[in-house]
Amino acid sequence: MKERAENEPIIEVKDLAAGFGEEIILKDVTFSVYPGEIFVIIGGSGCGKSTLLKHIVGLYTPISGNVIIDGDDITTADDYVLNRILRKIGVLFQSGALFSSMTIWENIALPLQEFTSLPEDVIDILVRMKLQMVHLEGYEDRYPSELSGGMQKRAALARAMALDPKILFFDEPSAGLDPVTAAEIDLLIKQLNTSLGTTMVIVTHELASIFNIAERVIMLDKEAKGIIASGTPQQLKEESDDVRVQNFFNRKPALSTFRKKTGAM
Repeated sequence: MKERAENEPIIEVKDLAAGFGEEIILKDVTFSVYPGEIFVIIGGSGCGKSTLLKHIVGLYTPISGNVIIDGDDITTADDYVLNRILRKIGVLFQSGALFSSMTIWENIALPLQEFTSLPEDVIDILVRMKLQMVHLEGYEDRYPSELSGGMQKRAALARAMALDPKILFFDEPSAGLDPVTAAEIDLLIKQLNTSLGTTMVIVTHELASIFNIAERVIMLDKEAKGIIASGTPQQLKEESDDVRVQNFFNRKPALSTFRKKTGAM
């Protein structure tokens, strides 16, 4: 793998097409993410945001196109290269995906035990450091069911950071949270990005979060099956003349959908 220049993208998605069976969900999706930025994928429900994320992290195989992460193409990687790629990324799933039968300490320690040969005392130090970073120190022996929804998200984030990844992926990090807790998660994301310089790719449809954390966004559309706008949130809200973009940022219903559902003329 050749060395990348600092100004080169850390993620490149090129002409990606995705679908299941005969159904095409995304086509001709192309964009780049640069080191250290908070990049947000936005759009309405069913537009393919989470599907795109799962293709980028290698959970799904695209119909066509390429996903290059830190110089390696995840769509053509053999097991050795794939393992190298996966060591560079961490994922916070929408549900948190913590193992309910394990303590928080055990959940966070698991990647370290599986992918490193570190002694247990060093793993213990690292787990406690990660918990401190997400403001959960003292909760090592709790089980996920004993934590609130926001605390579970933070514990899952600590696990995603266990191997010090270059890139963190978030799938709807504010989903199911009250506005105050969602704002706390947004603030934590920004703090970690600033302190660690970690590249972050976030899927969300929450307007408050988009304006709080996004440095740059792409907007997907269900009917277009791809990207219809890109830029900063403020640019899209104030400058786009695409009615779909304006409806999203101003919380207006799509008239065609509204008429179908209500029978209005």
